Amino acid sequence: MSDSLQSLLADKRPAVVDDLVKVIDAEVADQKGLSGAAVKAGYATVQKVRPGVVAKATDQLLPDFIGALQSFWDTKPAGGAFGDHLAANSEAAAEALLTITDDQVASAKPALAKAYNGLRGKAKENVIAALPRVGAAIEKNAS
Repeated sequence: MSDSLQSLLADKRPAVVDDLVKVIDAEVADQKGLSGAAVKAGYATVQKVRPGVVAKATDQLLPDFIGALQSFWDTKPAGGAFGDHLAANSEAAAEALLTITDDQVASAKPALAKAYNGLRGKAKENVIAALPRVGAAIEKNAS
């Protein structure tokens, strides 16, 4: 694919953010077990304390996330689903996305950085699991 994701999504930013927030919500809802319960409780608390924070953060980071996904978009096989392509390249795609949040944490308050770094290993697993949905949301809006 030759068109840049930035240009394809430029006039659809609110819809892209909304779809990605739905992906995040679905991924949190799919969490299982004790750690899943903790994630769900933490997510609910954050949303209650700071309504709209997930959408705001997604909107703020969207250009960087789209930039991180560009090389995967460029190499997506014709006729293939972008989510499938991301899943097939899950390690690299997850690291590309997590590099964005890693960079943000570098300038964060120490307490936030400590909390993030403690969850970073599990975050990669969660991002990998979300890649098919992320790809589908991006592709839907890029069409």
